[in-house]
Amino acid sequence: MSALTISTVEGLLHYRFADKRLIEEALRHSSFVNEAPEAGLRDNERLEFLGDAVLNLVVGHILMERYSGLNEGDLSRMRSGLVNEQQLAKLARRLDLGAHIRLGKGEAQTGGHEKCSILAGTLEALIAAVYMDGGFAAAFDIVHELFQPLIRQMEQANEHVDFKSQLQELVQARPGQMPGYTVVREEGPDHNKTFWGQLKVVEIETEGVGKSKKAAEQDAARKALAQLKP
Repeated sequence: MSALTISTVEGLLHYRFADKRLIEEALRHSSFVNEAPEAGLRDNERLEFLGDAVLNLVVGHILMERYSGLNEGDLSRMRSGLVNEQQLAKLARRLDLGAHIRLGKGEAQTGGHEKCSILAGTLEALIAAVYMDGGFAAAFDIVHELFQPLIRQMEQANEHVDFKSQLQELVQARPGQMPGYTVVREEGPDHNKTFWGQLKVVEIETEGVGKSKKAAEQDAARKALAQLKP
């Protein structure tokens, strides 16, 4: 692998490897290794395995810090929506990672540089390579930077679903049972506050959390809907 390719990928990740062998392994697909078995090279599948674990740990850590009021089930659903093949492939394309993956001739001819599974696996392998080279802090910084746009998109998408209106329509036939919302807590500086909203309706009480009062109320309404709907 050329020094230019290594330098380019390091630039994309904003990380410089002390052990260049790790980045070379991370970019080496099994199809490339299989075509040259005599070279004794190792493909990136072991690193991919480790990278999956690192990603789940780091993204889980980020979500727990960002949404301290959410329970395990909500956090798991959010993480699954972020750490999956489609999302990882999207991030890899944003980095133009496909252009730097070493593929076998057959895989390259069939569009391997654009396959979601290959892109996602290579990104996982690179995260593991950073983890092995620079430790958890280095991997955390890279994953945090990569996933911030996806987390913001997820928050915006949730805000566009009007759970409060859905809840109101569901309970409006019950006299005296209209939803009542209260902001019970807020934390953080003005530019990055987190709000907790409490909802009481039909003998149900839920608490939502969000980066705005509206988002916290929407989250509380979503949880109430989940309990009221069959």
